[in-house]
Order: sequence, then C-alpha cells, then structure tokens
Amino acid sequence: MESSLGPLLPLFERERAAGRALALGLLVHTAGSTYRKAGALILIAANGDYAGLLSGGCLEGDLRDHARGVIESGQARLVSYDTRGPDDLIWGLGLGCEGAMRVLLFRVGPELQWQPLAFLADHHATDTPTAVAIVAESSDPQVPLGTMALPEPSAAGARSPAAQAILGGVQVQSALAGAARSARAGWLDGVSPRWRVFVLPLSLPPTLLLLGAGPDAAPVVELAARQSWKVTVVDHRPAYAVPGHFPGAERVILSRPDDLASATNLARFRAAVVMSHHLPSDLAYLRGLAATDIPYIGLLGPAMRRERLLSDLGAQADSLRARLHAPVGLALGGRTPESIALSIVAEIHAFVHLGTTPARPAEPVP
Repeated sequence: MESSLGPLLPLFERERAAGRALALGLLVHTAGSTYRKAGALILIAANGDYAGLLSGGCLEGDLRDHARGVIESGQARLVSYDTRGPDDLIWGLGLGCEGAMRVLLFRVGPELQWQPLAFLADHHATDTPTAVAIVAESSDPQVPLGTMALPEPSAAGARSPAAQAILGGVQVQSALAGAARSARAGWLDGVSPRWRVFVLPLSLPPTLLLLGAGPDAAPVVELAARQSWKVTVVDHRPAYAVPGHFPGAERVILSRPDDLASATNLARFRAAVVMSHHLPSDLAYLRGLAATDIPYIGLLGPAMRRERLLSDLGAQADSLRARLHAPVGLALGGRTPESIALSIVAEIHAFVHLGTTPARPAEPVP
C-alpha cells in the first residue's frame, strides 16, 4: 500500500490554520512502469505549493494547474496520464516512463471539516489503524466524484441524503473495517446507479526506539525522520538525553535502563536498536526488550560483544535470538557514523517493508 501521510501534514496544518482549502490527489490506478502505485497521495495548495510525489517531479506541475480549478470550483476531477510509447509526446512531457496513471483530485476545506485529512491526521498521531473511502467513479449525480466515507457515519462527509445512505451503509463500512485490519487498498463497486469507491487504509509510519543517545544516534534519527518514521530516543545520561540534539525525534526520554518499561509504551514499537556503548546499560535494555513482542531488535557492536551479552542474559536470551540483528545493519561498507546509520535504517526499512532482511556475510563467532 502506497500512501504516506506524514510528508503531507506540515502543508495541511499550515493551510488549515489559515483557513485555505487544498486539493488532495489520490492515485487510483496505474499500468506499466510508474514512479508510485495506487494509494499514493499528493496535497496541493492554492498557491501551487505541494507535498508528496506521484512522479519524480514530472507530472506535479500539470497537476497543480488542475488542482487550482478543483479548489476554486469544489468539483473533483480525474486526471489521466499515459506515457507509454510515442504518444507520450502528445502530452508535451516526453517522460519516456512507459506507464499510465489516473489521479483523483478533490477539494479538502472547512466546508467538510477538512475531511478526510483531519480524520487521518488524528489517527496518524495516535498510531491507530483506520481507512477512508473516496468515490472515484460514479454515474449517480447524488454521489459525485470525491464524496467520501469515514468509519464514523457522523463524519462521513456525504453531500446528500442519498450519498449518506450509500456510504454509511453496511457494505462500505465493512470494507473500511477490513482495509483498516489488512492495511490493503482496494475497490468497492455499487450498482443502480453504478459507482466505485477507492478504499484507502492509513499507512502508519514505522515506530523506532533508539536505546542510547550518543552522537552516532543523531544520524539514525535524521535518516529515519526523513522518511516520516516516529522515533523515540532513550538514555540514562542527562548530557545525552537532550531533545535539542535530536530535532527529528518524536520524544527524547531521560530514564534508567532498568526503568525502560515504565518510561515508554514498548508495545507501540516496530523496531528497537540498542546502541548505548555501555555494557551494563545494553544488558538492561536487552532484558527489557526480551519481555516484549517487538519484532526487530538491533544491537550495535561486534559478534564477540553480542555473545557476551547473550550469555549474561541466560534463559532470557532464548526469546531474543530469533529477533536479534547483531551486528545491526546491512553490510554496506563505510565506518563513519553516517554510513553506519544508513546501514541500520536500510536494514530496518527492508524488514518493515519486506518482512525480512537481506542476508549478510557470516561473521565468525569467537
């Protein structure tokens, strides 16, 4: 599923605070080779500022022209691009991407309480799965393009009683619940008259826990934040656990390693990396992580250090071995803090998006 809300939120909050409507672009169909796939989002302001990408910057200028019309008229529209073969030149774009896409643009503004972005932003802030549905095809004037359905019927954003009855019905609400559970986008078709809604689950960002706030943690936070991951940093040293050192982190917590479980909600994290460079602290962190279900646990340092810590953990090591990535990070080469950070973030990225990590060369264990 391709949507990512995080990059859109600063522009959305800026324009909402100023009371200015925007156009939300939803990629509903692709064929062939395309930069993004169905479910990807772009947000465009009336002045042409935009957040999110549907292409490598090739189509966004044209989409901005369409977005102005959508914002001014309030009428949603479908915009199609086909860059396959020589007909690509007809568009005057000459992209040569050999793909086609269809984008639904619709207005988001105060008249409908900034939905569906306000709803999605609230759930993004609390890491709560959800989904919305947007009418992307319709032959029913009572259910026009851009009409939306949310899980709460009172916030469905329907523009007519007929649309409210359809989009607040069991069929659509069941599809929303299923998409929220599976995190998979899809289509739902209606008949008499015909309509189609694109069901879009909220793509929740990975949540990363860094245990250790030394200088080498800063580039890890920076790279993760650039991808809109939510990062929490924990350290027991007051000189290290300084929020100003990690502007991209969601939280920076000063806490003793033994108090990790009470310092933060460990159940919310998808990945954790132990990198305090302090053996007793790393041991305490691993003890705390052993009692969790966090699927990815990384440990900085060589194999000898890993085996020493696992030996000290005793029976608790059994619950960690299958989840432990140590030495943490892909074997990309490079020894600088930035290179190591890249290898760590790359390995977590592969785990989150592929469910596994690429094999790395075996390291002898003393």
